[in-house]
Amino acid sequence: MDSISLKVPVKIKAKLTEKLKNRMLSEIDEGIKRAELEVQQMNIQEKRMLQENDTQDPTPEDIQRLAAIRQHFAEERGKRMNYREDAQQQKEQIEKMALGAEIVQGQLEHQVEVHIGDNMRDIMNVEILVEDDKIIAIRG
Repeated sequence: MDSISLKVPVKIKAKLTEKLKNRMLSEIDEGIKRAELEVQQMNIQEKRMLQENDTQDPTPEDIQRLAAIRQHFAEERGKRMNYREDAQQQKEQIEKMALGAEIVQGQLEHQVEVHIGDNMRDIMNVEILVEDDKIIAIRG
């Protein structure tokens, strides 16, 4: 056997343009707003559920149920707030980035036929550079 077909990774990079930077910042802002809205909705839901389960003479089971409701909403709020903090940090990093910088956007796979004597490093180190959704370079 002199050759074999392999799937190898291809790194996708984007050249940071004003258009891409604005799009990324806009997506982050939308995510932050969505997380904040979800927290507000959770606060309303939690208040409603606590009122529905509130009794004049609570039993130990009632107290446990109320504690479980509070804990559930606290955990969910925490997730949204952590997301918000992470997104805010990402936003700050993107705002500091210089136009023209190359950002890793993801990874795909492609099929390649390798032969005896091929340089494996050349086969494995392939990347595509994109600028405003157009491929501008294929590096190998």
